[in-house]
Amino acid sequence: MQAPLMVSNLAKTFTMHLRGGLRLPVVTNAVLSVHAGECVVLGGPSGVGKSSILKMIYGNYGVDQGEILISHKGEIEDLAKADPRLVLDIRRHTLGYVSQFLRTVPRVPALDIVAEPLTARGVAIEDARRTAAGLLARLNLPDTLWQLPPATFSGGEQQRVNIARGFITDHPVLLLDEPTASLDAQNRAVVVEMIAEKKRNGVALLGIFHDEDVRGQVADRIIDVSEFSSRKAAA
Repeated sequence: MQAPLMVSNLAKTFTMHLRGGLRLPVVTNAVLSVHAGECVVLGGPSGVGKSSILKMIYGNYGVDQGEILISHKGEIEDLAKADPRLVLDIRRHTLGYVSQFLRTVPRVPALDIVAEPLTARGVAIEDARRTAAGLLARLNLPDTLWQLPPATFSGGEQQRVNIARGFITDHPVLLLDEPTASLDAQNRAVVVEMIAEKKRNGVALLGIFHDEDVRGQVADRIIDVSEFSSRKAAA
């Protein structure tokens, strides 16, 4: 059975327009696959391109070359070449993403921010809010904050809103960019169990975890991104 996410020969170069068009290679010939029910972790030192790979897969960064193949609605689509409408449809139904930072519409309550991915898929608002409330409670966010916009929340509180929003759907592929970075030990343990549940449900997860303890608990495989680093190739 083909893995739900496969990356081959992926490359990315940034052009520094304020530096006379200087081209800065970041990733060269990256290859990886993520199977259903496993969590693959991108490892290696800071600056070798881990976050760039996640952003290329999600479509936030363009791709110089290579393929990003994802199983979507019974078809294999190449995200590296997909048009914007297809990318949005894949994000809505197949590919989820939990980033380090919460970016939301101002003045929207935290509860509705978490519920929105469900309502966007046609779930009734009250049902979506009940599911969102359960996740926020599980992540120990006080219910006194649920009706407030999270712009004034602490970093850890905002990250828990972000995690709840990212985990609320049943996306078959989920990208995780340092989801436990700002969390205390209690909530890190909650997220580790939430990841384990996703794996048991057959979700393919690809993530970055700088916390060695968390990485050791969630990773089925670790891919050293240094192998794809243009810095290494130039050394």
